[in-house]
Amino acid sequence: MHSLWVKKNELAKAQWHDSDLPALAEGQVLLAVEKYALTANNITYAVVGDGFGYWNFFPTGDDDWGIVPVWGFANVVASENPDIAVGERVYGYLPMASHLLVTPTNVQDGGFIDGAAHRQGLAMIYNQYNRLGQSEGPLEAERAIFQPLFTTSFLIEDFMRSNDWFGAEALVMTSASSKTSLGLAMVAKSLSPSIKRIGLTSAGNTAFVEQSGLYDEVLTYDNLSAADAAQPTVSVDFAGNGQLLGAIHAHWGEKLKFSSLVGATHVSERGGADDLQGPKPQLFFAPTAAESLIKEIGAPAFRARVDEQFAAFVAGASAYLKVEDLNGREALQSAYLAMLANEVAPSRGLMCHMT
Repeated sequence: MHSLWVKKNELAKAQWHDSDLPALAEGQVLLAVEKYALTANNITYAVVGDGFGYWNFFPTGDDDWGIVPVWGFANVVASENPDIAVGERVYGYLPMASHLLVTPTNVQDGGFIDGAAHRQGLAMIYNQYNRLGQSEGPLEAERAIFQPLFTTSFLIEDFMRSNDWFGAEALVMTSASSKTSLGLAMVAKSLSPSIKRIGLTSAGNTAFVEQSGLYDEVLTYDNLSAADAAQPTVSVDFAGNGQLLGAIHAHWGEKLKFSSLVGATHVSERGGADDLQGPKPQLFFAPTAAESLIKEIGAPAFRARVDEQFAAFVAGASAYLKVEDLNGREALQSAYLAMLANEVAPSRGLMCHMT
């Protein structure tokens, strides 16, 4: 088997590593990774991998190197589990690798949980796998590219709405071209239409963001001063840019009712912003929010609510987002490095095929 190892403290160092296929113990299943989506979300997993345990899902055995998690599809190629047959397809959290050994527990018709010892205590949302039968379903690429990000978008909107938007009348989002920001704008438009949606983006992405039709106002980062500073506003920062966050806090001041930090799409510009005006920024961690909402309304209701909004998002996204298929080690490694360097245009949805 082969996997793409990334140096944890120097993410631009990536190399393919070959190893023997693992032997299966009783109850275990070997998955062959078929295809996965590559998005800025995966870069966030790497950037905050130590702090949030993302490196722990697919350990390399070398503390200096890790495997970046992705979302995608895999085939069962060997099984010592009587409830899961060779030939089945699954969707879930996968490594950038050709294979993954899992220990299915709580096996049901719709899915299972990987009960591997090293994944105990890690966020449950990442340990769940959906069983898909043996044939490819509709919109699989869109599902892999958007759904993990979209669930975060859905949860942010639910959190804000549950708190009456902290008394705000507007929502300002950085990295407005990112898939998570687009998803949040769409859900807010659908479920909180009275909240004004302001998208901040680079000059080069302005046309793309405007074309989405999801924002009431689109501003470039250097034109933030054009936003109405007197309007009570909440901020959701996807960029991880300390200087930009400081500018947002300075512009709205006490009119900034809440400041949420989600992800880090501008890796090279990450860093803190000292002595911020207004509220202290709060980190939003989607797995915790998901577990809380699932406990409140139940897993079926949660999935139904997300799926309803996701279907509407995908229907609209197809007009401005193009799926691209990549094949082979060199192409997949190059795609990772390009995504890390923030060089992938927001209109491109990358599907990486291992076979």
